[in-house]
Amino acid sequence: MATAAGAGQEKQLAPTLLSFFIYNPKLGPKEGEEEKKILFYHPNEVEKNEKIRNVGLCEAIIQFTRTFSPTKPAKSLHTQKNRQFFHEPEENFWMVMVVRNPIIEKHKDGKPVYEYQEEELLDKVYSSVLQQCYSMYKLFNGTFLKAMEDGGVKVLKERLEKFFHRYLQTLHLQSCDLLDVFCGISFFPLDKMTYLKIQSFINRMEESLNIVKYTAFLYNDQLIWSGLEQDDMRILYKYLTTSLFPRHMEPELAGRDSPIRAEMPGNLQHYGRFLTGPLNLNDPEAKCRFPKIFVNTDDTYEELHLIVYKAMSAAVCFMIDASIPPTLEFCRKLDSIVGPQLTVLASDICEQYNINKRISGAEKEPQFKFIYFNHMNLAEKSTIHMRKTPSVSLASVHPDLMKILGDINSDFSRVDEDEEIIVKAMSDYWVVGKKSDQRELYVILNQKNANLIEVNEEVKKLCATQFNNIFFLD
Repeated sequence: MATAAGAGQEKQLAPTLLSFFIYNPKLGPKEGEEEKKILFYHPNEVEKNEKIRNVGLCEAIIQFTRTFSPTKPAKSLHTQKNRQFFHEPEENFWMVMVVRNPIIEKHKDGKPVYEYQEEELLDKVYSSVLQQCYSMYKLFNGTFLKAMEDGGVKVLKERLEKFFHRYLQTLHLQSCDLLDVFCGISFFPLDKMTYLKIQSFINRMEESLNIVKYTAFLYNDQLIWSGLEQDDMRILYKYLTTSLFPRHMEPELAGRDSPIRAEMPGNLQHYGRFLTGPLNLNDPEAKCRFPKIFVNTDDTYEELHLIVYKAMSAAVCFMIDASIPPTLEFCRKLDSIVGPQLTVLASDICEQYNINKRISGAEKEPQFKFIYFNHMNLAEKSTIHMRKTPSVSLASVHPDLMKILGDINSDFSRVDEDEEIIVKAMSDYWVVGKKSDQRELYVILNQKNANLIEVNEEVKKLCATQFNNIFFLD
């Protein structure tokens, strides 16, 4: 991704993934057996000796830093051209991601000259991206150790190859920012009555479809209810909102009056459909294959089928024990029970949401943008990000401002007590970060001639209106 800037023919080249590999030093301890350590290496075309050399170098760096800090090994290595990130998710299994620094390309005497920008990448952002690579692998495959138990190194290599070959293509490093550090969940705001309706719908469904172990309910890509552990829901939420839902957007936009359901009894329109599983329930040969996911891998290790079913803007995820293969009959039953009720519920939520919006009044575009995150329930709210698509998360502010947000966040993570940081950024911008208990708020204000006192007043007003004064720092 290159953007030309001005007549000086300066090109800015975004950070890109140079390599990504996973190794285990215990697998090839002897000289001449180094290749056995490597479990996965991207790009695969790289010459064998270079792979071995790169893995050896990482081992050496990690060992060397251990002498200074035995309990906390190296997290990243900064060089002029790139930055390397290390992560040990399971004992002796190392994941390494090498990212090329952004480059400014200039032309001198007709020849291109490259300037590497060494300080642009934020360690915390890309370390989080690397950790998510592991969490996402684990969601669909279980731990590395499990693959070793299932069939040794061969099976692990196959699973890594199959998963990361596709997943690495979805990493868009140029648009990673503070939201990747939080990896939070956006919750849908609801009134009590509608929430109770959803609650009772879930209870009814779990009762009629008695093999369901967990349920999650989303509306407009935002979470309303989840029966999963927080960390499992967090990564499942990321998969649903950045991968599964966007893939199914197109048919939905084509118009909902498609005649698929013309034969529904009564006048009840039924817009339900499976996002995972059988495409056509009337086809007796239809395959009832659902993706498998692994949750609670730390203690009980549950293997589940993920059934995602959607009607209009409401989606419900049913998770059933993987030892029970879902039959076509079960899918038809689920469709006939869930479809009509979910359709009604979706229009209820939509109606209620619009009423609430009218009551609160049409908000005019405020002077500020903010990101809010709560570590306790992983709730995240951002007015900085436009729609997140699978390929890009668009921030509507200058990258320099996003970098300041990341820097403030790094400062916050070094201290335990509440804190407030105010930064005067480019020409007209102020950036404010507040940390209170488990909550963090980042505000970007665009006010030309404001001073510190006025900025403080504006942020106070924002906290009072948007956050019911939960930031008592004054």
